[in-house]
Amino acid sequence: MSGHSKWSSIKHKKGAADAKRGKLFTKLSRAIIVAAQEGGPDPAANLALQNAVEKARSYSMPKDNIDRAIAKGSGDAADASAFQTVVYEGYGPEGVAVLIEALTDNRNRTAAEVRHAFAKFGGSLGTTGGVAWQFERRGVLLVPADGADEDELVLTAADAGADDVRRDGSTFEVTTAPEELRRVREALEAAGFSVETAQLSMLPKTTVAIADEATAKQVVHLVEGLEDVDDVQDVYANFDISETLLEAVAS
Repeated sequence: MSGHSKWSSIKHKKGAADAKRGKLFTKLSRAIIVAAQEGGPDPAANLALQNAVEKARSYSMPKDNIDRAIAKGSGDAADASAFQTVVYEGYGPEGVAVLIEALTDNRNRTAAEVRHAFAKFGGSLGTTGGVAWQFERRGVLLVPADGADEDELVLTAADAGADDVRRDGSTFEVTTAPEELRRVREALEAAGFSVETAQLSMLPKTTVAIADEATAKQVVHLVEGLEDVDDVQDVYANFDISETLLEAVAS
């Protein structure tokens, strides 16, 4: 399992989103609004919207909030048209590659805030194309291993179109092509599996092993600092830190 997927799982288990739920829901709503405006209000015909909704569901965003965001995006949504997607690339401790996706209405402001976060937490902002080649877009579902039958999970996921199922500690990571994410989630839930998260992710092709606690703490604090930037939607990194160590250093 990728370090980022472990990190996502730990954030959900610890309820880390609770203290920042308003901020998190604002980010999720913004992604839904923009996706609905660009591709229409029907998730079945709009992959970007479908995946934005799946991510919102994974973070227990109320259905009313999701529906309002879709309606806003498919209406006038003058505010949605002001946002544009921007990708930043950089490095963390030990050369960890970091990829940041943001939705912003002010590129200068967002770039300054991202640069500040990198500097504050021991990283450095890189140039376009510097690390993006090290990641690939995939659908990722996390299923708690407790009580889950691995053989049945593998068969159910494969029948629904998943590419792979891997276990790491207390979680199974199911990976899919982006367009298969929703179908695989529905199949797993219909079979009785609990889906902890289901969202598009940028998975690293190679990883950087971090075993030192001090360095692991630096990496985690960098990711958290970047995630706290208002315009940042997602942060991906190619660190490989054990689930136990991540649990120990997560704030």
